[in-house]
This record gives sequence, C-alpha cells and structure tokens, in this order.
Amino acid sequence: MASNSPWLSRGRGAVSNVSGRFEALKREPAQDGWLGEEPTTPLRTSVTEENAKHILTKNKSPDIPFDRSINAYRGCEHGCVYCFARPTHAFLGLSPGLDFESKLFAKPNAAELLRQEISKKGYVAKPIAMGTNTDPYQPIEKERRITRELLKVLMEHDHPVTIVTKSRLVVRDMDLLVPMAEKGLVKVALSVTTLDRKLARTMEPRASTPQRRLDAIRLLSDAGVPTGVMFAPVIPALNDHEMEAVLSAAAHAGAKEAAYILLRLPLELTELFEEWLDEHYPDRKSRVLNRLKELRGGKLNDPRFKHRMMGKGFEADLMRQRFSNLCRRLRLNTEKLELATDQFRKPVLEGGQYNLLDALR
Repeated sequence: MASNSPWLSRGRGAVSNVSGRFEALKREPAQDGWLGEEPTTPLRTSVTEENAKHILTKNKSPDIPFDRSINAYRGCEHGCVYCFARPTHAFLGLSPGLDFESKLFAKPNAAELLRQEISKKGYVAKPIAMGTNTDPYQPIEKERRITRELLKVLMEHDHPVTIVTKSRLVVRDMDLLVPMAEKGLVKVALSVTTLDRKLARTMEPRASTPQRRLDAIRLLSDAGVPTGVMFAPVIPALNDHEMEAVLSAAAHAGAKEAAYILLRLPLELTELFEEWLDEHYPDRKSRVLNRLKELRGGKLNDPRFKHRMMGKGFEADLMRQRFSNLCRRLRLNTEKLELATDQFRKPVLEGGQYNLLDALR
C-alpha cells in the first residue's frame, strides 16, 4: 500500500518534518505523484559536536523523584514517535519530527564539565538522573562513549546515579555499574513499552527489541545491579492492554521496581503523533485519541503538575489501581532502594586543595 506521507523514511519514527513553533515559515509536504512509495535516498543521521557550557540540569517538578539530570546528547536516534522531548529541537531551529531523530548533537566535553560542577563549593551530592530527556545509550553512544565517560567520573567520586534506557548497550558498562552497585550508587531501569516486535519497530524503530531489553534486565540483575522497568508511555487502545505482560516479563527477568507514565503530547508532538496514527493505525486513531481525552479531562495533553504523568478521572484511577495490584502480585516496589550519598568525594581540580576528611579516607 502506498504511503500517505511523502516523507516517510524506513527506520524512522516520525512521518514528517513538521515545522517547529519558533520557525518563521511552515513546511507542508504534499504528495504530487512524482514520489514513489519510499524516498529515493535514505535519511542519514548527522552528528554535530556541541561544546556545552553546563551539563547538570536542575528541576523542581513534584512529578519526578530527582532534582538534577544529565543529557549527553540532544535529539535521539531511537526515533520513538511518542517522545515528549521532541519539542526541544524547536529551540535549535530544527523540526521536532525527522530532524529530532536524524540531526543529533553530542557533548564531548560532558565529563569534564561534570567534574567541574560537582567540585564547586557548596555542592551537595544527590542522585543524578540520566535518560530523562534523550537516551544515554542511543546508537551513537556506541562510538562516542560520552555516557561511559560520565559514569567513570561518577564512579571515581562515589556519586550516585540513576539510568533509564531503551538500549541493551547499557550492559557494555557493567564493569562500571557493578562496582557502583556494590556501594549502593546506581540503579538502572529499562523502558519496555510493548512485547510486540512489530509495534515496537513502528513506534521506536532504532531502539533495542523488547526481548533484548528484557535480556539487559536479566544480565544486570544477575550481576547485582538493582534493576527496574518503565512501562512508558501507556497509550490507550494501543499498548495499555500489555501492562500485565510487560511487568510480568520484567519481574521474571529480575526487575525489582516498576513505574508507568501515561502518554504526553506537548506542543508539536500532538501533530506528529496524529500523523503517525494516520500512517500506521488509521483504524485506531479515533479510539486512541478519544480515550486519551477521557484520561486527560477532555484534552489531548494536560501539562499541569500532578496530572501530566498519570491523568485523572475514573479510567485513570482504574489504571492506577490495576498497576498497584499488579506490582503487589509480582512483588515489585516492595522496597524502594535509596542510593547512597554519604560516600561522595568532591573532585580536586588543578590548583585546588584537598578536604582533610577526604584525605583521611
């Protein structure tokens, strides 16, 4: 069947390059009959090196359990169509659509910046979250190794960290994660959205397959790294029926913690997600969107704190109860691991002076 989108590219999530909200001109692709079913040339990934000025991002959201995070990359090649981080590409004058997953930015000075920022006077160690905006183990990490260098700095100074990823590549760094886990400094969560390989390939085309993510949970858990599962996002009428299957498979693989997040559609993501439904699931589009509105008080997106992650109303309450009962049955979340912060040793930069307590350790 011919594609509805003249920009559809094999191996990509978005089906267009919708203009960002800050662009003066709006691009509207049109099928004029000259294009075939696929573009003549594949959409290639480009990576631009960015010398960042800061690497730690602070937040005060009551919806998330951390107050600081690190993103080694801008954009994400996994291409998850539902990614709430897509609209951030608009700040770069690029599209939250195909640009987000093909025009990437890497921060080669990230480890150096991290060392500087955690050495500052008055810095107090609390867990740093990695994987909150873009995936720290997306495909370009295999060669760039920026995430690995960040972990080296954190391990060297006994600083706690949490990781969320969709990639089996995380097991590459078990030589760092296992010693950190022995000191109570790390936990890892694998995001598993579906066990259906076809749906996964369509929604998140360049992420590891669901089975490989479950394999990563097993390998990490067997090695003593505290491991969890994120069933996120929950998309009504598309993957919500898989909650039991996903959490059961993850618990069987060794996951001890679990969480879920309802689909969020901020800014340009609403249009991108609707285009994707038109392209791949036109028969389900109305049902998906209508049920999402029921979970969000009649809107497709509700950005308010304490509403944006879980929704509200009768169906949202049922989903919370369903999740809670499932976790109790699978013995997930029986104990929440609190990472150690009292072992942190502040870096001493060139020309600096050692703290006496650090010197005595």
